[in-house]
Amino acid sequence: MEIIQYSEEHRIFREAVRRFFEKEVTPHIEAWEEAGIVPKSVWKKMGEQGFLCMDIPEEYGGVGADFLYSIILTEELVKTGCTGLAAPLHSDIVVPYISSFASEELKQKYLPGCVSGDIITAVAMTEPNTGSDLAAIRTTAVEDGDHVVLNGQKTFISNGINCDLLVLAARDPGIENPYQAIDLYLVEAGTPGFEKGKRIKKVGWHSQDTAELFFSDCRIPKTNRLGKKGDGFVILMQKLQQERVMCCSMAQTAAERMLEMTIPYCKERTAFGRPISKFQNSQFRIVEMATEIKLGRTFLDKLVMDHMEGKNIVVEVSMGKYWIAEMAMRVADGCVQLHGGYGYCEEYPIARAWRDTRVMSIFAGTSEIMKGIAAKFMGL
Repeated sequence: MEIIQYSEEHRIFREAVRRFFEKEVTPHIEAWEEAGIVPKSVWKKMGEQGFLCMDIPEEYGGVGADFLYSIILTEELVKTGCTGLAAPLHSDIVVPYISSFASEELKQKYLPGCVSGDIITAVAMTEPNTGSDLAAIRTTAVEDGDHVVLNGQKTFISNGINCDLLVLAARDPGIENPYQAIDLYLVEAGTPGFEKGKRIKKVGWHSQDTAELFFSDCRIPKTNRLGKKGDGFVILMQKLQQERVMCCSMAQTAAERMLEMTIPYCKERTAFGRPISKFQNSQFRIVEMATEIKLGRTFLDKLVMDHMEGKNIVVEVSMGKYWIAEMAMRVADGCVQLHGGYGYCEEYPIARAWRDTRVMSIFAGTSEIMKGIAAKFMGL
């Protein structure tokens, strides 16, 4: 029995998303990789089809769909090999901060644009000297009457160039307890004092507009804060569970895609007069990878269902994030090895998949951080 029971509506949706990506994404991936960014027009097209922020209630322009629609869209996007169109980041990681913790006025102001694709979002946590240690961030937020003045720097921000609206993590320097000093604020692109830096050149994910962001005496209304003052760290912890479930989904689907493109190659490519799939070493390697992929799929599907049921799965999702991401890296290495020299050539999609996979054990919390979280909750 399958862990996830998809309905007929889910299957119809998957086909619609797949057709959309075949038409609007796949033919343009090479150009986007060269440009280092995905045009905003694609986001608008996704919004027109109802493919963004699908869980948002109807009163804000959404359709109130369940989380499985997000999983389906993420899987189909990963299957295209496009890493630049960070729609899952926007819909399922950043916008939930707004829908869950923004004031009614802010929801009315921003959510419809997030659904339509007129507003692209990003979340800014990481800083040059602060990675996964959120309590150590240095970007400051100082209250000044009805405003807050922001100063600091963020880096490795996905959607950093395209973003129209930013969820920013900053600290009140007047509060000693680092966990009570953090707040989250909404900052619009174009706000004086908010500058987007250069697009960061990366080993992989070339079409993802990852950037540095700078804040110099950037004044925003105090009402742009999400939640109550001092709740920022708690809010981040609440939402990181879904973020890491999404990361598990991406890594799992990437592993499945890489093996699916490798098996036919092994059946067609010959060496010493026979297909390389007939060599015992190749067979053993493929079976090993297929086994790990099946284990990962079972683990992921259980995480998805537990998350949808509202369970606290901090330990399990931390385990899943580290293991599935590292499993995808092992599969990437194995598939490149089976491709031989061609696996190291850009004309073969496995080469890009290999370098795009490497970052999955780093973003949204490194494997080491994930193990540390699990160990802490296990009382170790």
